[in-house]
Amino acid sequence: MKNRNVVLIIALAGIAVMMSSCRSIPKKAEPINNFKVDRYLGTWYEIARFDYLFEKNMDNASAQYSLNADGSVKVINSGYNYKKEKWSKVEGKAKFRGNESVAALKVSFFGPFYSGYNVIALDDNYRYALVAGKNLNYLWILSREKTVPDNVKDLYLKIAREIGYDVNKLIWVKQDRENPYASSN
Repeated sequence: MKNRNVVLIIALAGIAVMMSSCRSIPKKAEPINNFKVDRYLGTWYEIARFDYLFEKNMDNASAQYSLNADGSVKVINSGYNYKKEKWSKVEGKAKFRGNESVAALKVSFFGPFYSGYNVIALDDNYRYALVAGKNLNYLWILSREKTVPDNVKDLYLKIAREIGYDVNKLIWVKQDRENPYASSN
């Protein structure tokens, strides 16, 4: 009974946090324009992120994006939990918050509860992306490869700092295993 109550309290707290903010992007952040979702689909490796509950103790994290029949984006996030020594994955759905040429989406892994997913920097070849969440607690650097060049890393850190992110809190994700849920692009 005690464990069930703890799980319920954690679930309710998570829901409250997700619903507490109507804003889906940090104040100084802007999603990119001229976004082409079909070019964004496929595998992205997580290079860096802020630590938060859903990815706690995860390395070798990646995201798989594909189109659903209804035009929404299927999202499969996966990674290796090095404490539990096992792979895990979660499936979700992303939808555009407005015009599909603007990289401002909302993503859900928990039914009707959505949170911001905003591509705020992206190279012309769709190889490297900087993604802002709904506030300054969520930030990701993504790459089509398991590494990112220093010049891209430096640029994305500069952009994040200008928005107000404390980039010293970033976790640099180890990418040293083959993720069974990731496929090559």
